[in-house]
Amino acid sequence: MSIIETDAVLHEAHRDNHTHRDVNGGWLRPAVFGAMDGLVSNLALMTGVAGGAVSQQTIVITGLAGLAAGAFSMAAGEYTSVASQRELVEAELAVERRELRKHPKDEMRELAALYESRGVEPALAQEVARQLSRDPEQALEIHAREELGIDPGDLPSPLVAALSSFGAFALGALLPVLPYLLGATVMWPAVLLALAGLFGCGAVVARVTARTWWFSGLRQLVLGGAAAAITYGLGSLFGVAVG
Repeated sequence: MSIIETDAVLHEAHRDNHTHRDVNGGWLRPAVFGAMDGLVSNLALMTGVAGGAVSQQTIVITGLAGLAAGAFSMAAGEYTSVASQRELVEAELAVERRELRKHPKDEMRELAALYESRGVEPALAQEVARQLSRDPEQALEIHAREELGIDPGDLPSPLVAALSSFGAFALGALLPVLPYLLGATVMWPAVLLALAGLFGCGAVVARVTARTWWFSGLRQLVLGGAAAAITYGLGSLFGVAVG
């Protein structure tokens, strides 16, 4: 009785707590990549220009131009990338659907063989394949998951990816510009705010990964800071050379 009760408790706990994160990349990947890219690229762009000893107005215009250009570029790239991926998947699904219609028995035997290779007894594998093949759409879904590694009902949306990327990039790229828009006349407030944003983004990303918040935050802080320092040095070098 105690074993049964223990199993029941474990089953109840597993059912309540067994959840998974979104790993399909529909919105998370472009949003994270967009925010990081917006912060790093615009910070590096602005520090590079500032290193050339230009006016405050030039730095602000550069930051705003970088924000707009980068956001639209990221959105267009994400839309094209995800749309192309989706079209490829749909083409493969069409091939599989055609095979299921033309050669249903061969596809059923293929599914049974797959289950057998995973340790299911031959007779049971054939029966499972036979029952699953009764519904063509269900059969297509199973073949797609087993052979292609995809879920036909959970394909990423190009529009969601584009909008996520656009908004995240614009938000990230805005941080280095914001102090200037609020009245700052020197570069260091923009750098500090951008670095804080990089650490914060890294810490937030850690909530959906296996990394600790401080490690993820420091990693983004170091990478973004290095990019800003290098471009500032290059800007200073080019500014002296041009001047």
